[in-house]
Amino acid sequence: MAEAADFQGMSPSPARRWLRRTGALLAGAPLLAGLLQLPAAAPAQAATSDTVDVSLDSLSPSAPSDGDTLTVSGTVTNNGKQTVDNAHVGLRVGPQLDTRSAIDTTAKRSDDLQTSVGSEVGGKYVEKFAKLTPGVAEHFSISVPIDKLDLGQDGVYEFDVSLSGRTSAQPWDQVLGIRRTFLPWQPGEADTPTKTTYLWPLISSVHMTAKTDAGEHQTPVFRNDDLAKEIAPGGRLAQMLALGKDLDVTWVVDPDLLASVDAMAGNYKIQGPGDTTTAGTHQAVAKQWLGDLQEAVAGKEVVALPFADPDLASLAHNGTSVTGSLSHLKDATDVASTTVKTVLHVTPSTEFAWPVDGAVDPSIIKVATSAGADKVIARSDSLQETGDLSYTPSAARPVGGGTTAVVADARLSTAFESDLTKAGATTLAVQQFLAQSLELDHQTDTQRSIVVAPQRMPSTGQAQAMAQAITALQGSTWSQSQDLAAAAKAKPDAGATTRIPSASAYPSSLRRQELPRAAFEQIARTEGKLENFKVILTDQSRVVTPFGRAMNREMSVSWRGRNSRADSFRQAVENYIDGLAQQVKLIPKSETKLSGRSATIPVTVQNNLVQGADHLVLRLTSTMPTRLKIGGKAYKEQPVAVSGGHSQSVKFTTSANANGPVTVTAQLYTQDGQKYGKAVQFKVKVTEVTPTVMLVIGGGVLLLVLAGFRMYTQRKRAAARQAEGGAPDEAGEDTEGTDKPEDTGDRPTEESDTHTRAGDPEQPGDPTPDTAPENADPSGTGERVDR
Repeated sequence: MAEAADFQGMSPSPARRWLRRTGALLAGAPLLAGLLQLPAAAPAQAATSDTVDVSLDSLSPSAPSDGDTLTVSGTVTNNGKQTVDNAHVGLRVGPQLDTRSAIDTTAKRSDDLQTSVGSEVGGKYVEKFAKLTPGVAEHFSISVPIDKLDLGQDGVYEFDVSLSGRTSAQPWDQVLGIRRTFLPWQPGEADTPTKTTYLWPLISSVHMTAKTDAGEHQTPVFRNDDLAKEIAPGGRLAQMLALGKDLDVTWVVDPDLLASVDAMAGNYKIQGPGDTTTAGTHQAVAKQWLGDLQEAVAGKEVVALPFADPDLASLAHNGTSVTGSLSHLKDATDVASTTVKTVLHVTPSTEFAWPVDGAVDPSIIKVATSAGADKVIARSDSLQETGDLSYTPSAARPVGGGTTAVVADARLSTAFESDLTKAGATTLAVQQFLAQSLELDHQTDTQRSIVVAPQRMPSTGQAQAMAQAITALQGSTWSQSQDLAAAAKAKPDAGATTRIPSASAYPSSLRRQELPRAAFEQIARTEGKLENFKVILTDQSRVVTPFGRAMNREMSVSWRGRNSRADSFRQAVENYIDGLAQQVKLIPKSETKLSGRSATIPVTVQNNLVQGADHLVLRLTSTMPTRLKIGGKAYKEQPVAVSGGHSQSVKFTTSANANGPVTVTAQLYTQDGQKYGKAVQFKVKVTEVTPTVMLVIGGGVLLLVLAGFRMYTQRKRAAARQAEGGAPDEAGEDTEGTDKPEDTGDRPTEESDTHTRAGDPEQPGDPTPDTAPENADPSGTGERVDR
């Protein structure tokens, strides 16, 4: 204020200068005192985060109880450019977290130094380092009796592991790195433990093609040998099996996986470049995996998804308008139970449908239940609560039409979807899962049934984290295991939402991954070709079964995010059915010559399949029936049956009325009138049917008719004369001698009226033969057909 009162351009007076300096000194005194006291205060936090990275690799036990000793281990890594001196790792108990949202918030700032930290346990429960060199990781392990943590009432506590030390730039004790996690504390039995259902999915991608060897046993052909890697020791599916067998879970299986491994246990082949194949060699691995799985699921609840795990959302949004698409879902559902029974020797439940990520809308619910399932596994981030419930309700919700939505908890279901290849990430995921489960149990005194539906195909690291969390949960005091069927039948909460979200609420990220309409149109096209092909076969099962399963695989959820591979698979299936259908075909013909009025034309049908082709009709059609008729008409049909690996010639009788070329079309049909295969056209050249020949033939016929008529009239006159006056004499006169005019006609004798004597020379009036003489000229370049 004094400085402001000075006039511009004049120096302040000594009194004013003294007042100003005194004021500034008094104002800065508190700040100076604070700075002087800073090193003696509680350890300060670093100005920036990530100076030291703290990784919490293990925390055991995950849910401690009275009398336990908590062991914490991990690594600290100096990410800064300066050495950290006088460093130590300490444990800190943070505040109790009263809501599930508070747990989410803490998890998001797990390494944030700008957020306050709890007080350090201290004492001997630290691990010291004289210095931390930049870029060097140091291991630590600290064990502390649980009673030294001074935990209060039951609940979830923030639990921190911190690294404190000094640097040359900041030579005072401060927190340079931290890792926050959760400590569930429920030493006694809960009054109303939560009933928890955990789904354990055995699902893989598509491995088998539609192809099978032509032999009697139809050796299956696999796309690659990746399935062998998954079920081999250390593989993803081998780990899922080894971990799941000791857990109280509900097994959710894709029957296609079982069918594929079962096929691999016998002779199988691997698709190579082009049409080449190589023999598979992992039969022993497949047999071992199946045997272990049969033991693991014995006496356990098994839920079978429709065969190949069809994408219900894609079908609902893009496939229902394509004729026949829903029939594939029904077929996939029907074959699911049979497959599981055959391979695992257990009877599965097929009443559950599981859309991707549990996201539902009315069309998905309609499609999901169209094949017989009356329970749909949804998720709480799709079927969100809109009421005033202060707690997470039970999973079962009646949504109308006799359908139950089994709503899995989204937080628990997505707990293990991140990259869990590192131990630190796994530990945090497990502790957060347990914290959410305990906090859920503490929300109300009402006992509830909760379902956990994780990702369909967990990685090995994710599966290991899931198993660790389930083991801890099943050993806890606040949770009880329950089958999925029991959870679906549990009494619904009165205030829980039962309203299915609209189609507009369906996540756009999931919609972008769906199979397009064109995919279902191609599947329908392949189905039509299969229907047209199978009707001619003597053993339809050889193609109906492998192609039926292949079309189920074309609709699999596993194609999401792999559009080009899905397109290639569908195209390969369609190309294969085209190739098989073309194995039954007509042999092309060259030009054919007819050397007379009538002849037979052979048409050959070839069958290169290993089984017989039957129920075919061959139609031969003349494009100019006025010139050439087939069987007396414009066309003629004959049934055809050809044994496998053979050819059959079918002969058609033709008649020509005029010379010249005629185009003839041969076409195979199925018995229901559908064209089969490509038509074959060839020319028939008619020769030696001239107008003169036709005139001679017609004249001969006319002479025969006139001769017959003359004989008839002469006999009649003779009979009349005999009736009037007696029989005539040898000279033809009346027996009574009555004078009559002499008959001057050329009446032949009785013998000449009837026939020509043997040995008499041929007379000019003899009729012409009814066939033309054979042509002695060369037949030309065309195929010659004899009469």
